[in-house]
Amino acid sequence: MEKITFCIPSKSNLRYLKTCIPSIRKNAYRNDHEIIIFVDSDEDGTVNWLKEVKDEYNLIYYVNPKLGEELYGIGKAYDYCVEKSTTNVFMIFHADMILAKNADYEVYKHLKEKTVVCATRIEPPLHPNNGEKILRDFGMYPEDFKEEEFTTEINELKQLHENDPGTTEGIFAPWMINKKEYLEILGGHDPILHSCREDSDIFNRMLLAGFKFIQTWEGFVYHFTGRGAGSFDGDSERHKKWQEDMNKSTLEFIRK
Repeated sequence: MEKITFCIPSKSNLRYLKTCIPSIRKNAYRNDHEIIIFVDSDEDGTVNWLKEVKDEYNLIYYVNPKLGEELYGIGKAYDYCVEKSTTNVFMIFHADMILAKNADYEVYKHLKEKTVVCATRIEPPLHPNNGEKILRDFGMYPEDFKEEEFTTEINELKQLHENDPGTTEGIFAPWMINKKEYLEILGGHDPILHSCREDSDIFNRMLLAGFKFIQTWEGFVYHFTGRGAGSFDGDSERHKKWQEDMNKSTLEFIRK
């Protein structure tokens, strides 16, 4: 497997980054992947923590030049990380995800020309399952994460696909793509979709451009289900802001 870059935007996501980043270094097939963080807002000491651990975890971070004044936007943040990456392949990753053992390799082995490959999400049962994910409760928040139980589940799930292709047609973060194709064919995310719906838009444009979607059922992440973004209503203040952003971006998405 060649070296790749994990691209991770953060909006005051220190609570999640403290679990996300160590999981990549602990569980990735290679221990020298690039990890690039873009700090779009910092109301929780994210920058100070990244400064303390950047050498320990061998990561690079960039900070919104208008930090505290206006958001850069998640799509632009992803593309900033992509631009700064030095690898031929990158993976879009969420701050509220935990990488399972060798998930990077399980995704990478299916990557070909004009393909986008994603891992399978395991999530607590907070939202309906349309068949593209697995609902299991291994913790609602990073502090509650049941790592040993999660690892046991992963090993059992991988055994189910030892004698079949282990893939379906699907797309959701975390997804992996060739950087050159992403830039030359897709041109990156649409900055108009400032904080939400940017994934729906880029997936539509991938489909229109003839990319093939591959979801592997042998590579997994645990996803705390939108906690980093604020889509979970357990944090009322964060959720209210997310709803406002979602409404604005949804109108732009429909218009487009």
